[in-house]
Amino acid sequence: MPDPHAPSPRDDGTTLDVVGIGNALVDVLSHEDESFVDSAGLVKGAMTLIETDRATELYAAMGPGIEVSGGSAANTIAGVASFGGRAGYLGKVFDDQLGVVFGHDMRANGVDFQSPPATEGPPTGRCLIVVTPDAERTMNTFLGASSLFGPDDVDEALVASGRITYLEGYLFDRDEAKAAYRKASQIAHDAGRMVALTLSDTFCVERHLDEWRVLVRESVDVLFANEAEIEALYGVQLHEAVERARGEVGITCVTRGPNGSLIVTPDEIVEIPAEPVSAVVDTTGAGDLYASGVLHGLSQGLPLAECGRLGSIAASAVIGHTGARPGQSLAQLT
Repeated sequence: MPDPHAPSPRDDGTTLDVVGIGNALVDVLSHEDESFVDSAGLVKGAMTLIETDRATELYAAMGPGIEVSGGSAANTIAGVASFGGRAGYLGKVFDDQLGVVFGHDMRANGVDFQSPPATEGPPTGRCLIVVTPDAERTMNTFLGASSLFGPDDVDEALVASGRITYLEGYLFDRDEAKAAYRKASQIAHDAGRMVALTLSDTFCVERHLDEWRVLVRESVDVLFANEAEIEALYGVQLHEAVERARGEVGITCVTRGPNGSLIVTPDEIVEIPAEPVSAVVDTTGAGDLYASGVLHGLSQGLPLAECGRLGSIAASAVIGHTGARPGQSLAQLT
């Protein structure tokens, strides 16, 4: 029986604006001093994959924290919904308490999340995030069930229903996930939709360099990266990397921290200023939320400068407090 609450198709056949695919995680955030980073042997500012024993050890060493549903693409998709967009998400959780929490939180944020939980294998993944006094975040991620996402987990109807399919670089490690991304990209393009990719982290770029160069060139319509990531992708300094991207990708968004961002197309480079913020408390999720604003704007057909402005608004909203979600309606900030 059709869902009576499902949105009606629009003239272009879509019912959703953005569909995200990524690691379905629960974030655990705590504020620690610099000595904790050193004593725990963490790589400051990076995302490090950890196994079960390390996750247990680090969680026990961390001070009191905040636990919220997370994952990079999940944060972005929650941001799209906060702007008032129609959003969907695909990610793998286990049939456990954290899996229930993740699903409930996504749906409570207005996101269409119907991925069935796994009943065999590792538990729901979690990301242990240490925030230091300089607002830098160091992430240690136990992927758990989320890493087992594969082609069979791609909901073809959901992907085809979205104007943009957004892929998270962090998920791209296993062959099954790579196959899932290729499948989702093909479904999206066959339906006349756009495919977006975030490079996520320089370590991700280095691990998948050759494959990502092909993926970006052949399958990606919208690319998200920070300065270090796009330089790593092309192996050159920022200016030349931007020129390389102009020749390969329809739209490339390069975040530059307090210097704002660039939105690059073959025909123009739009410079986007950063939105002012009274105090930087926690940079967790800044790039994720920037992507949410840009994707929402693109899905609504807005000019690139306005898409970038929405991205800056979303990023500024999240860095002023602890956590990777803005904690307020982004639609009300525009």
